[in-house]
Amino acid sequence: MPTANINGVRLYYEVSGAGETPLVLVHGSWCSHHDWDQVVRRLAPSFRVLTYDRRGHSQSQRLVTQGSVREDVADLAGLIEHTGLAPACVVGNSFGAAITLRLAGERPELFRGLIVHEPPLFPLLMDDPSMAPMLEEIGKRLGAVMERIASGDDAGAAEQFVETVALGPGSWAQLAPEFRETLIENAPTWLDEMREPEAIAFDLAWIRAFPRPSLLTLGDQSPPLFPAVIGKLAGALPNAVVVTFPGAGHIPHLTHPDAFTEAIVAFIGKP
Repeated sequence: MPTANINGVRLYYEVSGAGETPLVLVHGSWCSHHDWDQVVRRLAPSFRVLTYDRRGHSQSQRLVTQGSVREDVADLAGLIEHTGLAPACVVGNSFGAAITLRLAGERPELFRGLIVHEPPLFPLLMDDPSMAPMLEEIGKRLGAVMERIASGDDAGAAEQFVETVALGPGSWAQLAPEFRETLIENAPTWLDEMREPEAIAFDLAWIRAFPRPSLLTLGDQSPPLFPAVIGKLAGALPNAVVVTFPGAGHIPHLTHPDAFTEAIVAFIGKP
């Protein structure tokens, strides 16, 4: 099992494929590198693909101290450098997308392109009164999940998160058993992330000078908060393209891997 000691934490990672163009895939909260399995199978014949478990998730080390998004950003930079894949196209989903965007602002030299799907950067919408009811509701739902984890009910919290926040009613039963187990296992790390005040804070000024091409994606079945966030990011990034996946939601790499892969290949193939 390949591991690297990055910033004092043992990170599990895998590199697949023999193509010349490096791709780095950054998973969201609750999840693991296995989220990308379907996409990796489709990309490996043409690309050099790095997947990893973020600190506190699955096969990577979990510390007992409070974590921070800054540590996740530093881990991503360190792993790209450790594997010699810079500059890479970096793909992030959900909180992994937030991490990817922060790194793009701090270390653009590590990137040849940026691809992010629905980062939960909801503070960007605080100045829009029309978003206030939705922001209040999502805050209540997240708070309820946090309370459930804090009480020791990781399994119930994972199901509640999937049903009320991420995917919608009835979706928990449709998930593969091993995926459900991963969500339950990583619930404490999500709680740790949510307890950090800076976790989803973001300043659009950080990315206004990002010089590389950017692909921003969303699903047309996702909550309206995400298109609003994508709109803010598209207005800040100088070279951004937006793609919407019909019929998809927050995890298109799992539900619509063909469409997701095709969007990546089309984007990277641009001159």
